[in-house]
Amino acid sequence: MRVLGIDCGTEYTGYGIVDLVADSRGANDRLVCVCCGAIRVSPREPMPVRLSRISQGLGKLIAAHQPDQVAIEDVFYAVNAKSALKLGQVRGVAMLAAATAGLAVSEYAPLSIKSAVVGYGRAEKHQEQQMVTRLLQLEEIPEPADAADALAIAICHLHTAATAERQGSVRRVAMR
Repeated sequence: MRVLGIDCGTEYTGYGIVDLVADSRGANDRLVCVCCGAIRVSPREPMPVRLSRISQGLGKLIAAHQPDQVAIEDVFYAVNAKSALKLGQVRGVAMLAAATAGLAVSEYAPLSIKSAVVGYGRAEKHQEQQMVTRLLQLEEIPEPADAADALAIAICHLHTAATAERQGSVRRVAMR
């Protein structure tokens, strides 16, 4: 399975594409980073132009790498209402880019993402970045930080999907 994780932002929208690669026995699945980075837009540009650039960038990524699913961070509460509204617009554009490509979108709370990656929902940012680096066997922490966050979102989705699949197969066996 290939997942595109998106960390929405009004200046930097991080992206990370992660593959879950199964070995021939299915016992030692591993995570592989396909690519990561950030779509950078200027805060001096009007918001519609920024949203268009983010949409185009995500569309190109989806076309080039053909992910199976998309995962984004769920809405969180912000102190500044104006910032929250702008972030919501970027999230909408990310969802639209995925839906236009026919991809399912899953949303995860920040605590769930940290729990899935670090094992502790209140982990510090640097702990999450270290675990992303370790889980993907990367040489160094992905830059910018938004890229590392996007990879964490993709990893969270892959872990969650794998757990749901295992639980589903256990339920199917138990129901027979």
